Amino acid sequence: MTTAVTREISAELRGFRRVQRLAYECAEAVAARLRPGVTEREAARMQREWLSERGVRDWFHMPFAWFGDRTAFVDFHVPLQFFPTQRRLEPGMPFILDMAPVFEGYTADIGYSGSLGPNLVQDKLMADLEAHRELILREVRERRSLREIYEDVDRLMVRQGYANRHRAYPFGVIAHKVDRVRERRFAPRLFGFGTQSLKGLLSDAVHGHREGWSPLWSPHRFSDHPPQPGLWAVEPHLGFRGTGAKFEEILVVTDSADPAESAFWLDDDLPHVRRWAEDK
Repeated sequence: MTTAVTREISAELRGFRRVQRLAYECAEAVAARLRPGVTEREAARMQREWLSERGVRDWFHMPFAWFGDRTAFVDFHVPLQFFPTQRRLEPGMPFILDMAPVFEGYTADIGYSGSLGPNLVQDKLMADLEAHRELILREVRERRSLREIYEDVDRLMVRQGYANRHRAYPFGVIAHKVDRVRERRFAPRLFGFGTQSLKGLLSDAVHGHREGWSPLWSPHRFSDHPPQPGLWAVEPHLGFRGTGAKFEEILVVTDSADPAESAFWLDDDLPHVRRWAEDK
């Protein structure tokens, strides 16, 4: 069972929590404005405009929106298929909003799942994601390798009767590291990703390669190491017969010997966590 934990966190972590909450606030505001006929591109633009109006000028990646069977990445084979399309939202259709703003030098990367009206399949997927959040935290605290934890998430999905859809992401990642980004007046982008954030990820990749770790949490051998201290944007993504659901939020990993402080979710006051508490 997910339980909220109140802890004192550093000013640095409060900065990351602030931008993560801002992103989720954006997701809830945009979700409330979605209507039949809205396209993925329009939903992505709504996210971008909402955040820009509140001071966001840079991005880890630009906002995404997926509707219908695209929430389960059906027939996704190349990276360009992740970008928003002219797919229109219909009553009862599931959707996922995904955005990664940089604000005041802090980065968030979040995923918000919902539907336009009732969708019992996605409701079940969301309810079953709670077990994945608990499993990931528990096994990170046990210092299992990232690759092993990934495989355990896979096995849990199979037991639940679902397909692993984060495997469709580049490198099959379930998570990646996030860091501070130096603010610049002009923030260039490359294929929808902020160049400053990409530089940081590349620097981590080079540094990690020398020390035997990777900033990408994947099923591959380069993730066969214990969790590296830092901040990880984690996104288990379930699929079932053309419907997908996920959450994405920051997991804090430290080098503390105290298990409770060695890893913890940055914030327990998030839409999916509140939803699970209300369902109890």
